[in-house]
Amino acid sequence: MKLSVISFTENGLRLSQSLAAAWENARGGNEIEALALYTKYGGLKSEETPYPVRDTGQSVGEWAKEQMEERNGLLFIGACGIAVRAIAPSLTDKLSDSPVLVMDEKGRYVIPILSGHVGGANGLAVFVSGLLGAEAVITTATDLNGRFAVDLFAKRNALTIEGKEGIAKISSRVLAGETIALSIEPGRIRGKLPEGLFLTPYPPKGHADILICAEKGEFDADILLRPRDYVIGMGCKRGTPPEKIEALIRRVMEETGIETGRIMALASLDRKRDEEGFLAWSRKYRRPFLTYTPQELMCAAGEFQASDFVREKTGADNVCERAAIRACGERGRIVYGKYAQDGMTIAVAKREWSVTFDEK
Repeated sequence: MKLSVISFTENGLRLSQSLAAAWENARGGNEIEALALYTKYGGLKSEETPYPVRDTGQSVGEWAKEQMEERNGLLFIGACGIAVRAIAPSLTDKLSDSPVLVMDEKGRYVIPILSGHVGGANGLAVFVSGLLGAEAVITTATDLNGRFAVDLFAKRNALTIEGKEGIAKISSRVLAGETIALSIEPGRIRGKLPEGLFLTPYPPKGHADILICAEKGEFDADILLRPRDYVIGMGCKRGTPPEKIEALIRRVMEETGIETGRIMALASLDRKRDEEGFLAWSRKYRRPFLTYTPQELMCAAGEFQASDFVREKTGADNVCERAAIRACGERGRIVYGKYAQDGMTIAVAKREWSVTFDEK
């Protein structure tokens, strides 16, 4: 994901540049791949911008719409009202909206106003505030009260939420001090359940408040969480168009019957970390794009379709299969072996999933 920052005053512009400098020294936080600076400040001069800044050339609403369509995060340096009016026409639902933050032009406070849990705006606010010595103003009730939040739990454990209406229902019951019945496939929990949750048999014989499982079926649950237990590994020629990469992924998913909601990540070689086709897919479907060095790929355990030519060019004898297995962690297995087409290679691996209720 890219975080796009817009400012409206000279002070705001300077603050965005300070953020860019701090960001550069703290790379790798919060799954953000890039920071982009924009401004609607009329006094912008190129010699005053040590970090590239663009005048949007659009209304703030048009700019916000474009950023949200590209699945970017947004940070407004200015009044909350500006942000609210700008994003309002582009809102869809809490599981797909972009994370949106607001920061005052003096850099005192950072406020997440949209997609705090699933989109990661709360965590991003904490990260940004730490860079600038600001205070993150978190308003989510479960966070403020230190209680279990089912949508945040799902995000941290790579679970797809089916039945978003159940999020508010579960949160309300948690905050009211009621107990929550959890049904999950056996052997999938690591660590202890948080206070207020208790296990009920799987498969549930009756109603379950939260159900976590990979198998299909008719279940009576307020919210259903499915594991993202597949990883796509890919390699490609430099500059392969995004539409070709997406088309190949779609073809393999249709052939294997794997749904988008079951994909945990896209993985490749580290030299592909800026490959636009991979980044575009990652942004569109909001899945991490993971990259590994040749040495890390060669440490992946298993049998792979090795190629001396690929090893000479990349340092690893196989990119797509090894990347998929490396991203799966222990006990991952190839379910769709290496396939090559038009300068692209693709493979799919399945991981052994589990959940934890720890915050980290």
